[in-house]
Amino acid sequence: MKMHKNFILTPITSNLEIAVTSCSGIGNGIETFPLCDYIMQSIFLKMTGFQEQKMKCICWDLATDDYDYRYQKFRNGLGECSQYKDKNNIYTELVEQIKKHDPSFEHFSDEEREKILKDTTLEIHNIFKNTNLFYWSTKKYYEFEDFWKTITIDHFAKGTLFLAENKNNFLKEKIYEKHLYRHRNRCAHNILCVQQHLPSLKTLVDNDYKYENYFI
Repeated sequence: MKMHKNFILTPITSNLEIAVTSCSGIGNGIETFPLCDYIMQSIFLKMTGFQEQKMKCICWDLATDDYDYRYQKFRNGLGECSQYKDKNNIYTELVEQIKKHDPSFEHFSDEEREKILKDTTLEIHNIFKNTNLFYWSTKKYYEFEDFWKTITIDHFAKGTLFLAENKNNFLKEKIYEKHLYRHRNRCAHNILCVQQHLPSLKTLVDNDYKYENYFI
């Protein structure tokens, strides 16, 4: 139980801090640039795996306190918690469990979500500034910053939705499902090396190609 609690409370950005520290001794000369995609892919897989395991740990902890929840959640198996619907279900269940313990709770307030967004923005900036990862992919990082400026509290943790269903479900359908989840599967199942349908020039000039970005 203690291990679960420690893991649940460990921020996912700890993976970024470890990566930055691990790369700090190799410099950022042109000879190091070929390492970029290999290291970024490794970090990406660690972070997606970290999130999936954290979701499972949250479920296991909730199940030790609520036997009805345990029966409903585990009778058909927990699954891998990798798809968006899995994450959204767990977020919804977490909100419902909070309501059981605190009947006055309805949803996370604008102030709480504003703090999450502000703290996350500052932490990402502080982790990446003046690092190998930034120098290797400076253009991609600035594209990420432009993208991040468009994210507001209306995009996440709205009511019982993990990612708010507004603005044409932009984060859910375009960022998570079309780019993040698809690339996670490519990397996790090692199919990048056997894929024949490489991006065409049409794909490369498409406006959405900018979302093929590890920082995002």
